[in-house]
Amino acid sequence: MVEKLRFGDGASINKPPFFCGLNYQFWKVRMKIFVESLDKGIWDAIENGPFIPKFEKECASIEKSWSQWTDAENKKAKFDCIAKNIITSGLNSDEFFRISQCASAKEMWDTLEVTHEGTNDVKRARKHNLIQEYEMFRMLKGESIVEVQKRFTHIVNHLMCLGKVFDKEELNIKILKCLDRSWQPKVTAISESKDLTSLTTTSLFGKLTEHELEMNRLNVQESEDKQVTNIVLKASKNKNK
Repeated sequence: MVEKLRFGDGASINKPPFFCGLNYQFWKVRMKIFVESLDKGIWDAIENGPFIPKFEKECASIEKSWSQWTDAENKKAKFDCIAKNIITSGLNSDEFFRISQCASAKEMWDTLEVTHEGTNDVKRARKHNLIQEYEMFRMLKGESIVEVQKRFTHIVNHLMCLGKVFDKEELNIKILKCLDRSWQPKVTAISESKDLTSLTTTSLFGKLTEHELEMNRLNVQESEDKQVTNIVLKASKNKNK
């Protein structure tokens, strides 16, 4: 309930997602989606810094005074102000004061990123650890496909946020190889009938979940049939006594 309240705050197409200092990766992705939905130019200001109108003079770039800006330049330069307003509107007081003295939206964004994700060296170390987790990933005993999907997606999403690139076939092969021996017939069937280069991981997990539900249904049916058989046999024995 606490997490719902924290992340429910700001969950609107008209308000930026709210960040209370927890789960930065979640907020970061949502904020990018929110900003890009408004204007790609705003996200460019966050990612690459503010646009500063300049003119060339004697092989040098000189900043224009504000009065010299064209309407197009003024609009583009304003993206940084809009971006700063969006970022600060999505922060609690502690996070706001952390970036309140930053001069640009990019500086604000970078400050939050370093604070909650660490420096490039820290990111590299985290990336190596996650890659090792990915390489060693296996289905746990008694684990459902939904649980496998949750763990797998968590690792992959974090790696992608740190710059790791995957193609569909690589992820699909990894998923199929992580399943235990009981899944081998289904793994073989999918590998032979589906194009793993175009199948999405969501679709693959969907097919595995369907198969799991069907297997569970058959197991329940077999158990019930066995119980009925035992009852009939018991009744027959009692009758013959």
